[in-house]
Amino acid sequence: MAEIGDEREDPEGPDKERDETEAEREDRKWNDMLQELRVVQTSAQLTAGFLLTLPFSQRFSALSDSQEGFYLALVVLSALVVALVLTPVAIHRRLAGLRVKGKVVAAGAFFMRLALVLLATLVAGIVTFIFDVLLDRTAAVVTGAALGVVLTGLLFVLPRTLVRR
Repeated sequence: MAEIGDEREDPEGPDKERDETEAEREDRKWNDMLQELRVVQTSAQLTAGFLLTLPFSQRFSALSDSQEGFYLALVVLSALVVALVLTPVAIHRRLAGLRVKGKVVAAGAFFMRLALVLLATLVAGIVTFIFDVLLDRTAAVVTGAALGVVLTGLLFVLPRTLVRR
């Protein structure tokens, strides 16, 4: 897992092609991250909202003990995703004006990567849960695993492949 401060993109410092200072580069990276946070935050809120409405459906009372346990694990996971998405904002709020934007950007990038991993896990888990409730455990495991592979490919493997080219 990457450590806080592990910025692989542009380790040379200011972007020479952009003719920007280190401070301008950090501001640009922070603004880019805010745009990404908006997308991830919306995804986290939608999945958490979906999970929180389930107990009010008629089918919820028919869940097995293992399905209830899996559901509660998904609720906790969704809360963790929301917390991780909020963490870069909280860090920025606390450290704003202290001239440590590079550390803020590095910490934000770390928590964004972690949020993406957990959000992908949450999405695969929700699909697994739904298939388990509506069909059966085998269909749930197969579909959840397949979706996990697709999400891993799209969210993690593809971006790394593009960098290597």
